[in-house]
Amino acid sequence: MLERLDYCWRLFGTGLSFFLFGAMGILIWGLLFPVFEPFLGRGETKKRRICRLMQGIFRVYMDFMHLIGILNYQVRGRRELLAADGNLVIANHPCLLDIVFLISQTPNATCIVKPALIRNPFMRIPIRAMGYIYAEDPEMLVARCAEELNAGGSLIIFPEGTRTTPGKPIKFQRGAAAIALQAEAKLLPVAIGCHPTTLTKREKWYRIPEKRFTLSLHVGDHIRLTPVSGDGCRSQSTRRLTRQLEAYFIEQLAQHGKS
Repeated sequence: MLERLDYCWRLFGTGLSFFLFGAMGILIWGLLFPVFEPFLGRGETKKRRICRLMQGIFRVYMDFMHLIGILNYQVRGRRELLAADGNLVIANHPCLLDIVFLISQTPNATCIVKPALIRNPFMRIPIRAMGYIYAEDPEMLVARCAEELNAGGSLIIFPEGTRTTPGKPIKFQRGAAAIALQAEAKLLPVAIGCHPTTLTKREKWYRIPEKRFTLSLHVGDHIRLTPVSGDGCRSQSTRRLTRQLEAYFIEQLAQHGKS
């Protein structure tokens, strides 16, 4: 009986959390942001303040879901590195909440978003305010990401391009490696775990697990990159770095999945 009540409560809490996420976006970015935007400064100062605001909002959101019993979360490893400027944060993508969790722990975080989102009336304001990166052309996207990193911002990328399909191996696209090599970035790997799995690709929000799930971040050490020159060398280095990252995450997830 208690287990059934717990399940029903978590189902209600999950629905409430998704509703609040949408309502919060409309309230903050649609109604309040235009009022206090003039007081945030200009240029890079304004952008950093807005990113800090988003970090605080997402941290409160994660704490709310923890408080009502939907999830637990933990951050392990070199968590202090998330506060460094100029990080290219590379992460796997098991769960819909990954980006919320990562931004809640990462100051000055910028993301890559799909160009279609800029046409969404509810997303247009925060995407432009926080300087999130979007571009139709792949070469232009890589160049803009490199500019962001060289300016000291932290950029979060999910090299899989979409959420991991449970039971299938991780397969990275080469875009993250191309950005890392062009920007000679500080590459920071973050392995994300979700146990038991939930909110995966093509899984409805109401398909909740039988017990509260745990999201975990394991922050690794910076991966040193070897500068390359020439298109041929860069192409080979991109493929090599992509395979290296895949192997790293497969090892890390296997190791920490047992802990």
